[in-house]
Formats: sequence, C-alpha cells, structure tokens
Amino acid sequence: MATFFGEVLSVYSRAVEEDDEDLDENEEDEQIRRELEGKREVCLHWNPEVSEALRSGNKFHCSDFILASGVNASRFLSVYILTSANWDTVGHASVWNERSRPLNGQTSEESACVFYRHKDNPSLLICQVTCYIAEDQLFQWAEKVFDCLQHRDLKVTVLSDSSVADYRTADCLCNSSVPFLRSLHTTNYSGLPVCPSLEQPNIVTGLPAAVLNHCQVHHIAAVVYQCYSDIIGPDSVTMETYKPALTRLGKSIQLDWSPSADVFRKFVKTADIQSNLYI
Repeated sequence: MATFFGEVLSVYSRAVEEDDEDLDENEEDEQIRRELEGKREVCLHWNPEVSEALRSGNKFHCSDFILASGVNASRFLSVYILTSANWDTVGHASVWNERSRPLNGQTSEESACVFYRHKDNPSLLICQVTCYIAEDQLFQWAEKVFDCLQHRDLKVTVLSDSSVADYRTADCLCNSSVPFLRSLHTTNYSGLPVCPSLEQPNIVTGLPAAVLNHCQVHHIAAVVYQCYSDIIGPDSVTMETYKPALTRLGKSIQLDWSPSADVFRKFVKTADIQSNLYI
C-alpha cells in the first residue's frame, strides 16, 4: 500500500499466511493418512516354497480350509489337531491396528495369524487367528487369503468364538446348555451342519462374517460354527464343543480325542483371580 507521501510499504497479510498454514496442515494430514493406510495393510508372508509357487501362478490346491477365529477356537485346533507332527507352518499374516498385541513373546506380526499345511495331504490348510482385525481390514484379509487358494472343490469351515451374552433368544438358557454351537452357511454348501442353524435376529460378525460373505459372493462352499460360551478366556469345555464341527473331516484329519493333561496345561491357563467377579 502507499503512504501519504507516495512511499510503497509491504503489508503483512494474515489471511495469506493462514491459507499457507492450512495447506501445510492438509498436506501433513494427507501424508499421515497415507502412512497409516500403508501400516494397516494386511500382508501375507509365505515360506520360500509357497512364495515361489504363488509367483509362478500356482495357487494352493486346497480341498479343505479350516479357519479358527478366537482364543478357544484356535486352541481347540492346537490341542486336538496340531499337536501331531503332521503339520508344517507355511506362513503367517501381519495385521497392525490400534489393538494389536503380541502374544507369548511373539511379535505382533507372527501372532496375528498362522497358516499350517498337512504334510501327507497338502490340500488341507489350517489358519489360526487370535488377534483383533479391524473393520477396514476384514475384507482385505479375506480377499488376499482367498486369492492364494484355488476355488474349485474348495470347502471352508470357520470356527468362531462368541459370548453367550450376545445370543438373543426368547427362551431361557439353562447353565447346562452352555456352551453350545450354532451354524450359518453359504448357498453352495451342500453338507449337513452338525448343529442347529443360527436363529434370527442373531448375526455373525468380524472375520467369520467377512469370510462367509466372500465365499457367498464367489460361490464357495462354506460353513461357520459359532460357539457361544460364558467363559471369555481359554476353557477346555468350550474347546470340546467344537469337536462335532470336524467330524466330517475324520478321514482327512486325525483328531486326538483324548489329549493329555500336559497338553491342556500348555494351552489352557488358569483364570486370573482378578478377573473373577465372585471372590
């Protein structure tokens, strides 16, 4: 602007500076958002043999894929199936989010979920998931995992933990009936479920729901067995409830119907007294 005597002076414009600050903040926010999106991406890590096969375009020829979602579902597989020496670890998935927690001295990546393949029958694949997977990661997880599997003749069995407090029914639940199983399957599933179907208005949520939805869209035979229990932590009775779900795989998978006490002690920890409501 000009003074009375015609001298030109530079004038401080706060509006221009605020616009520059907003632009810098928007760019910084965008960079942080991109970094978070990259960090939250689900990454699959396979052993060298599997990685080479996938790079060559050879997907897993899988006849049965068993997914265990939750502590009791996962430890059921550990106690009754994976204790045998017939399984190889073939990979794991890294899933980072706001609730990621390492387990048993493992890194969060290693404890996210682990894939096992049967040595004598490589068409059998097992996945244990004991970590939290956020909503924006669920369908990403399903797409990436199933993109590695051949869909022809594929059968998917999902074992899922749920609290009995989330079960909606007009009838009274007796203590003797808990824990119990309910099932939900895709239209392509032709088998006979080993338990009653999940009644309305009950729903399946989380990773089991994402997997079931993916299988329904891609015409894959899949069934979810949801175990409703009044025990949140590892519990031997809740684990045993899953037994009927794998009876149809009896010829393919050898279940240890009577695990030793040492095996149970390894996977079932005594409940912490601080978590007991009635002391």
